[in-house]
Amino acid sequence: MQLFYNPSVTEMTENFSFDKEESKHIIKVLRKKDTDILYVTNGLGFLFKTEITLASDSKCTVKILSFEKVAPSKFKLHLAVAPTKMNDRYEWFLEKATEIGIHEITPIICDRSERKVVNKERFDKIILTAMKQCNQLYLPKLNEAVSYKEFLKQQNEGLQFIAHCEETNKKTLKSVLKTNENCTLLIGPEGDFSEKEIALALANHYIPVSLGNTRLRTETAAIVACHSVVFFNENE
Repeated sequence: MQLFYNPSVTEMTENFSFDKEESKHIIKVLRKKDTDILYVTNGLGFLFKTEITLASDSKCTVKILSFEKVAPSKFKLHLAVAPTKMNDRYEWFLEKATEIGIHEITPIICDRSERKVVNKERFDKIILTAMKQCNQLYLPKLNEAVSYKEFLKQQNEGLQFIAHCEETNKKTLKSVLKTNENCTLLIGPEGDFSEKEIALALANHYIPVSLGNTRLRTETAAIVACHSVVFFNENE
C-alpha cells in the first residue's frame, strides 16, 4: 500500500484536494488517473480509502469512499536527544525511530553539544516521509529544540530515564520498564552529559539506565532505546 498524507482531512470530510506539489507527484510521477484508488492518512490514526475524481497535476481531487481508525498504542515514548555534530546522523535517527514507532522527539541542547541549532522544517519532512514509507498512521511529534535545563522543567508523565556513560550505579533499561506506561528518556551529545547535568536529572527524579555494555554513538543509543521500549511493550 502506498500511503499519502493530508493533515486537514477528518472523518467528516467528503472530498478534498492535495496541494500542488503532492498533486504533481501523484499525477506526473506516479501517473495516477481518474477513478484510481489512493490511501491517505491525517497522521492521527485514520486510514482513508479515496478515489480520484479530478486527475489534475495542479490540484488532484479525491472523494472519500471509506475510512478506519487504528487505536493508538497504550504507551507513549518520548525521546529527548541532543543534536549530533553531523546532521545526517540525527536525520538517520529520526527516520529509523519513526519506522520503529516513536511518539515524540525533542532535540535538547546540552553543555557539550557541538550543534546548537537544528533545521526543524527539514526534520519534519524526514519524519513525514518515513511515516508514509512504513505505512504508519500516527505522525510522531517533533518539538522545537530546547536547552537541557528547560526540558527538565517540563512535566513529563510516566517513567523518566537518563542514559549516560559515567561509571555509576545504573540499572538496565529493560529491568525498569513497565508495560503500557509512558516513558521519557534522555540521550546526550557525543561527549555525553556533563556530571552537573546528570546530577540535575537525578534531582528531578530521572532514573539512570544503561543501554548495554558498549559505548554507543548518540544516534545509535537513541535507536537502541527506542527499539527496546517498543519491543518491551509489544511483547509483554
